[in-house]
Amino acid sequence: MKALVLFSGGLDSSVCLGLAVKKYGPEEVLALSIYYGQKHKKEMEASEKVADHYGVKRITLDLGEIFKDSNCTLLEGAEEDIPHEEYAEQLKKTNGKPVNTYVPYRNGLFLSSAASIALSHGCSEIYYGAHADDAAGNAYPDTSIEFNKAISEAIYIGSGNELRIVAPFIDKTKAQVVKMGTEIGVPFELTWSCYEGHDKACGLCGTCRDRMEAFRLNGLTDPVEYER
Repeated sequence: MKALVLFSGGLDSSVCLGLAVKKYGPEEVLALSIYYGQKHKKEMEASEKVADHYGVKRITLDLGEIFKDSNCTLLEGAEEDIPHEEYAEQLKKTNGKPVNTYVPYRNGLFLSSAASIALSHGCSEIYYGAHADDAAGNAYPDTSIEFNKAISEAIYIGSGNELRIVAPFIDKTKAQVVKMGTEIGVPFELTWSCYEGHDKACGLCGTCRDRMEAFRLNGLTDPVEYER
């Protein structure tokens, strides 16, 4: 295989999958979906649907044990509720620290795990969907350009110069990601971004708000259903 896509079933990773399939064809792409102790399985279910749509092989990995003591609001056992406000409002309360939906060093762990799996499957590239909006204000520090540069170099060196990281949205906004996905026909109706696990997306959490705004900026309506 040529490429492994770190694949949550959300909007950004689905566009990554679409780009990888467009470049290499479905038979040369592997989708890796990781369970990390999140409160619901909606993203995992979406990842299976999108992978089936593209006809790519999908494998899963359970890393939930690593985060069992975290109080991140996305995880089972969290003491606080998921915030229902924009990230800008959340950041006003953090004094420069990440927001409370930041899963501790998730991308670092995911990319390191993905590197081992990618090498085992003969892949030369790992795609992941970090974008500039998530890095803004240090909300999710493991989506920043600086982080991407550092871990890309570490994985390249640690793989014997065989494995490269591809982060096509690292300097792009969510709206630009939607535009790219629309151009290549990504099935956004099959994706799931909401932090809540209801039948419909809540429309209130930070990621729902960002997603809806990204479609609006493109003159489009998000095809998933919302509670509001």
